[in-house]
Amino acid sequence: MPSATAVQGQITRGTTNPNRLRRVDRWMAGRAEIVEVLAAAPDPLAVDLGYGNRPDTAVEMAARLRAVEPRISLVGLEIDPQRVVADRDGVRFGLGGFELAGLRPHLVRAFNVLRQYDESEVLGSWAQMQAALAPGGLIVEGTCDEIGRRCTWVLLDEHRPRSLTLAWAPGHTDRPSELAPRLPKALIHHNVDGRAIFALLRAADRCWDSAAPYAPYGPRIRWLHARAALADLGVPVEQPRRRTRDNVLTVPWDHVAR
Repeated sequence: MPSATAVQGQITRGTTNPNRLRRVDRWMAGRAEIVEVLAAAPDPLAVDLGYGNRPDTAVEMAARLRAVEPRISLVGLEIDPQRVVADRDGVRFGLGGFELAGLRPHLVRAFNVLRQYDESEVLGSWAQMQAALAPGGLIVEGTCDEIGRRCTWVLLDEHRPRSLTLAWAPGHTDRPSELAPRLPKALIHHNVDGRAIFALLRAADRCWDSAAPYAPYGPRIRWLHARAALADLGVPVEQPRRRTRDNVLTVPWDHVAR
């Protein structure tokens, strides 16, 4: 693995838990544009940036991505030398930050890394990772709660952010707006009246309330109808082609970056 002589970033708390990032892993493994990028690469490489004080989530990410692209190699990077562990389960581990240790990955997951940064540092951190990507590569940058029941993330390519996704455990969240404290750093301070992300969350709540007659069928079915109601309001929400175990809301980045 290339030497990381100029590690870029700050050491953060590094707290994590096994299976914490299962929702974003499931989303990545089912996302056509991610799978296509990995499948097209002669030697597909993914990086888990900032795996924290234990390597579980990096190993789990590798296993879930290998289910759709068995050839993939995965490297877990940590900015704190004390957290770098020995290679295990086919995953390599090393020292690195936003410069990605000189690697040229096709996919980067950076979760709960920028949460402890200032908002003013987000674009620069994104740009460093984008500059290190292999051609056509993608980044998934986001945050979640301590056990991964509520997650949000941004999908970025080499040039720009593409979309925002909110995902939550259907049985442990009463309203979509409860994800507000877990918004990515680029958006969390914009959740105020008059901004687009505020309007999206409020509209999602209203549609959730209007779908109350479907509650007896369970929160997944209720959210399916609430998401369709959002689309009827003109919100450019993606409608998944297959049913998922998570409640998921994905919109183009341009819809919330206002």
